[in-house]
Amino acid sequence: MSYVYIFDEDLFYEQNDTSYNNVTPYIVNPHFIPCELKPLDPAVGVAICLLLIAIFLLAIPGNVLVGWVIRTSQQALTPSDVYLFHLTIADGLMALTIPFWAVVVIRGWLFGDFMCKLVSLIIDTNFYTSILFLACISIDRYLVIVHASDSFKSRQRMCSQMLCATVWALGCALALPALFRDATRPNNDSDWMTCSDNFDIGNASKWRIAIRGFQHIFGFLLPLCVMATCYSLTIARLLRTRGFQKHRAMKVIIIVVIVFLFCWLPYHLSMIVDTLLRADLISYDCTMRTSVTAALRVTNRLALLHSCINPVLYAFVGEKFRNKMKLLLQRKMAQERMSGSKYSRSTSQTSEGNGTVL
Repeated sequence: MSYVYIFDEDLFYEQNDTSYNNVTPYIVNPHFIPCELKPLDPAVGVAICLLLIAIFLLAIPGNVLVGWVIRTSQQALTPSDVYLFHLTIADGLMALTIPFWAVVVIRGWLFGDFMCKLVSLIIDTNFYTSILFLACISIDRYLVIVHASDSFKSRQRMCSQMLCATVWALGCALALPALFRDATRPNNDSDWMTCSDNFDIGNASKWRIAIRGFQHIFGFLLPLCVMATCYSLTIARLLRTRGFQKHRAMKVIIIVVIVFLFCWLPYHLSMIVDTLLRADLISYDCTMRTSVTAALRVTNRLALLHSCINPVLYAFVGEKFRNKMKLLLQRKMAQERMSGSKYSRSTSQTSEGNGTVL
């Protein structure tokens, strides 16, 4: 998942015409002319920087709160709660990278090659793990609601933890191309640095297209198909039942998925168009190039918003989460005031069912 898009190779192609004094002219290839982008207005840059800082200040305490509520639950966690906890970790790690991009908007990349690789690796890992954990939740909801009698083994916590480890390992493996990113200066006459791809093995364009293919398939299309299939079958079953508890859990999950698509779908679509443009499947011109680049910049900022929005959803939509958070806060306040175990026992007994968020 790249944040700077520069056609930096194959700027010229050779026209083998030797009819003029055996001189081979070099013709500019219009597909690889760097299109001039208008510099970002300083006022707009400051506004974007402030927006990113606001997202950061909301995301860190929000995700810490959600993680605390889930991990301190005295009830057995459902697999969906475990997946949501790991989704919170992914969002929290993504939020930690936001200050870097806030600085980039104003001054460019100032943090060197190592941080360029590390920050890109964190973001790309989140790029995959977020939607993979949502796909895991969709599968768990399908097993619980559609095949409740057959899902005992799948709901064991050890299985869910192993699946979470697999998702993290797969996300990290798919994010390894981020190690090819370096701090570079697109214009040698400028001090403005960018954190961008730097493929020095083979053909850079082919590398980019291949990596984009993995991103589109494993980071969007395949998980989206799994989610669409599982939720379609689950909703069809819910329409024939009267399980209010199940309906309430599904309401939280569906809203979480909708918000995820709202934040990430524009970026994925922009990347798909950019990939088609690089693969010459869309006719190239500077107007299209600059439009796609601008769309990538805007939708990237929108995707960062996702790191702070899930805790807000849980607080306003998830009734079970709100009740659990209130109980934990009340218990903590009671323990600080009177070191009372009596009040703590009475509140813990009022919780119903298993799980924390769903």
